[in-house]
Amino acid sequence: MTEQDVQNWLEVYGRAWVGSDPDLAVTLFAETATYRETPFDEPMRGRHEIRAYWQKYAVETHEDIEFESQVWAVRNDTAIAGWQARYTLQATGARVSLDGTFRLVFSNETGALQCTVLEEWWHRKES
Repeated sequence: MTEQDVQNWLEVYGRAWVGSDPDLAVTLFAETATYRETPFDEPMRGRHEIRAYWQKYAVETHEDIEFESQVWAVRNDTAIAGWQARYTLQATGARVSLDGTFRLVFSNETGALQCTVLEEWWHRKES
């Protein structure tokens, strides 16, 4: 796995978020993947839970979404990346900025790079 492989994965992840497309998002994950939004949350398990999370947040609460990312390190099957996002909350019109970090573990068993573990840490600023 190369930095470019991870950057390509992150670009699709960003397109899924910007496009409010949970169906595209789940194609990036293995069937048994875990997704932990914050260190203190229980992880979501499997594509069904990941898709439900994306539907609830990316589609039903966010609009005018922007996303960018940078690959910081790749070692074996694990990558560390930074990301930034901005969106408007549909309910209040407030603009939210996020700055975060991903720890991503990948598998290539299906012939495509799929995430098996996503852990994120982020900070939020609302204006």
